[in-house]
Amino acid sequence: MIAIKLFKEQNLKGYTLIEGFPGIGLVGPMAASYMIEKLGMDYIGYVASDFFPPIAAVHEGTPMHTARISKDAKNKLGIIFSEFTIPTNAVYQLGDETISFIRKYGLQRVISIGGMPSSKQDEVPYVITSDPALLKKASAQGIKQIKEGVIAGVSAVLLTSAVELGIPTMNLLVQVNPEIMNPKYAETAIQGLHKLIGLEIDLSELQKETKEVEAKVRELLKKAKDSKERYQKQAGETDSSGPSMYA
Repeated sequence: MIAIKLFKEQNLKGYTLIEGFPGIGLVGPMAASYMIEKLGMDYIGYVASDFFPPIAAVHEGTPMHTARISKDAKNKLGIIFSEFTIPTNAVYQLGDETISFIRKYGLQRVISIGGMPSSKQDEVPYVITSDPALLKKASAQGIKQIKEGVIAGVSAVLLTSAVELGIPTMNLLVQVNPEIMNPKYAETAIQGLHKLIGLEIDLSELQKETKEVEAKVRELLKKAKDSKERYQKQAGETDSSGPSMYA
């Protein structure tokens, strides 16, 4: 069972949803956390599932769900992300639930943020999209299209489902060194969002704050992994989480 739950009803019609679940380079969680902090976004809901590890995040003394949703009314922006790797057996359901959420609340489009392994790291992100208008805008801003490759994880489910349902969807991918978690990756992603949707955000404190976010996410990922392994050992199960990559 997976369900996106809001603390109270929200008007999200016409919003852009940013998806930032963990993948290579932790680009999604780092960028999402920084945007939530700098934009002063409201914590409006969470993702509930018995597939998820039994852990909670604590930020500035406040307990929070480790998979949650935030909203910025000024920029008509929503962000959904998690501080743990989504288990493989939850990916399809979470993707489908997110699509249902988008349709129910009338969100305008969804942009997934992720990383892709590369021996070099360009300062401009790459895109995969099902929407000609988004592709045209990306091309005009010097953001290159990926024409061949493989996408995995929730972002893949969103991308393929959106094609069928006519929901404008884009994967915004940053080249990363898989061995290094660099705040520059989050900066590249946020600058890409500025070019695509006009998002204005101060990046002057990004390096400091994303390093703190990275440390917190790494700690939560480890706790989630340890918790899962304990449960599997008790139940005699084997690992089914699969790779945490998105591209």
